[in-house]
Amino acid sequence: MGDRDLCIGVIGGLGPEAAVDFFAKLVKATPAASDQEHLRILIDNNPKVPNRNDAIAGRGPSPAPQLAEAARGLARAGADFVVMACNTAHAFEREIRAACPIPFVSMIEETADEVARRFSGAGSIGVLAAAGCIDARLYHRAFETRGLACLTPEGDRRAAFMDLIYRIKGGDTGPAIRSGMAAIGEALIADGAGAIVAGCTEVPLVLAPDALPCPLLDATEVLARRAVAYARGEIPLPTEARPAA
Repeated sequence: MGDRDLCIGVIGGLGPEAAVDFFAKLVKATPAASDQEHLRILIDNNPKVPNRNDAIAGRGPSPAPQLAEAARGLARAGADFVVMACNTAHAFEREIRAACPIPFVSMIEETADEVARRFSGAGSIGVLAAAGCIDARLYHRAFETRGLACLTPEGDRRAAFMDLIYRIKGGDTGPAIRSGMAAIGEALIADGAGAIVAGCTEVPLVLAPDALPCPLLDATEVLARRAVAYARGEIPLPTEARPAA
């Protein structure tokens, strides 16, 4: 660790518990023996950002202006690059990139890269994702460019998944929620998924890595590990903006 370390800016609050989980994973991913060896992290925890799923469905206002302003604010505060602790909000990545004078690191792209590295032979990849993320085809398109097939909850499973997500956001992470989320993951496995991605930041709050009978990849953890590597100079920051789906 040293002067080369970069400051990580985090667009959070989408929801707050997911932002806490992401921050904890950033800290855990950082090799440090003292406070001073940890990274500087700036978090804009703004739960007042409009509902991403409603906006994508055309039922509510776009969160893009608030997300873009968060990115600008983090840059002004000293962040060297920005990440966002929400999968679905990446549907508004173009607006964030256009407004932000510093690099934006995509959770979707980093996770898709990790899936391609680890599970290229797994066949279809199941993604536990929210309705807006599915409708925006964020993981579908990212996987397609890497030659991977994507399975997501549909129909009644999708409705059940969204009910679980909003209950988690409301503070319920009890056994019924955990078993319900695991059941949706198991249904994707039955449909042919060889690995599962926790593609909503609320999912890791109720599903442990060993909760399913196949590999479960946590997109929150992937982004945390990559953000730490970027900040420590272990890998170069992306220099080209990747288009949002």
